Amino acid sequence: MKRMTDKLYYENPYCKNFSASVKACVPKGERFEVVLNRTAFYPEGGGQPADTGVLNTVNVLDVQERDGIIFHLTDKPFAVGEKVTGGVNWSRRFSQMQLHSGEHIVSGIVHRLFDLDNVGFHMGAKAVTVDFNGELSPENLQTVESLANEAVFCNLPVQVWWPSPQELAGLNYRSKKELAGAVRIVTVPGYDVCACCGTHVSHTGEIGLIRLVSTQKYKGGVRVGLLCGWQALEDCREKARSVSGISVALSAKPEEVVPAVERLIQENSGLKQEAAVLREKILESKAAAVLPGTRNLSVFEDGLSPTDLRRYCLLLCEKCSGTAAVFSGRDGAGYRYAVGSRNDDVRALCKALNQAFSGRGGGSKELAQGSLQGGREALERFLQNISGDFIKEMDRDVQLSE
Repeated sequence: MKRMTDKLYYENPYCKNFSASVKACVPKGERFEVVLNRTAFYPEGGGQPADTGVLNTVNVLDVQERDGIIFHLTDKPFAVGEKVTGGVNWSRRFSQMQLHSGEHIVSGIVHRLFDLDNVGFHMGAKAVTVDFNGELSPENLQTVESLANEAVFCNLPVQVWWPSPQELAGLNYRSKKELAGAVRIVTVPGYDVCACCGTHVSHTGEIGLIRLVSTQKYKGGVRVGLLCGWQALEDCREKARSVSGISVALSAKPEEVVPAVERLIQENSGLKQEAAVLREKILESKAAAVLPGTRNLSVFEDGLSPTDLRRYCLLLCEKCSGTAAVFSGRDGAGYRYAVGSRNDDVRALCKALNQAFSGRGGGSKELAQGSLQGGREALERFLQNISGDFIKEMDRDVQLSE
């Protein structure tokens, strides 16, 4: 194992199958770390995930590099000296080559136009994220996306080389950190020059469509979501399906769905306001029916929102001299509650309810809210036991919806 593994993925990133001999096989938990004399499997590094595939009929689940030696994590062992045939999961590898090459172009353009550095790069299962050390406006990102696709249409050669120390000293290239020893440079002419250890396509045309699909503020800069190739195409298809579905649902042309949705939101907002007014009137009417001089109240009412709970409880507090407790929910699903009083401190009652019914919540001495588990009968018995003069107001007929 002293000799480093020959890295076929650098010699030819399009190598899908190869032959090799096993130099070592060491158990690792229920798996095995296999070392070969040569490999086309790319190990995790530089933000790019490891390749997967097979050695003979054995699954390669992960690949890591330590001190120049490539370790293949497999689900079955091999004998030292055994000859194997490796097969790389090509669809996964090629997708990563597209994404990594597209990221170079995007990062190079951002650096050239806006003088921002790529300070973080992660290739996930659904998208690449790139972190830049400054902000980019939506207009900036649209410009970057257009120029990146221009590079794709030009079908430029992606050049990979190992410059001499003298050549490297005179080269203006991007790098996230100071590098020592031999440095691998990846160049997209006119767009990017960057130190990189990943795999890339040979020409930019192979990248396919480049899409910048998301952006968010991140650590004083911006995190950009990036898709390339088939992933970008599927993203466009998915969004087109969504627009088509909304178009049919709203009986609006696809290009008119935005104003149609805005109108729907406005109408919905108006209906919510009307419903809130009606709920308030119903709650006021129910509270008005409480007899004057009532000491304590416990009320169960299905369909109350947290806001309704609080409002109804406060209305009942105006009618009783003690404590009002309002519950909304169903047995099995749990209940939300509000307890309040104009004269008593309700925090003790809130704490007792939470302890007895696996609840949580809190508030001030005048009003507390929370949620709990338990049945209605158990809650009623609990309230009767801690205060013998709770009066149960049970109106099962009126159902208030949120």
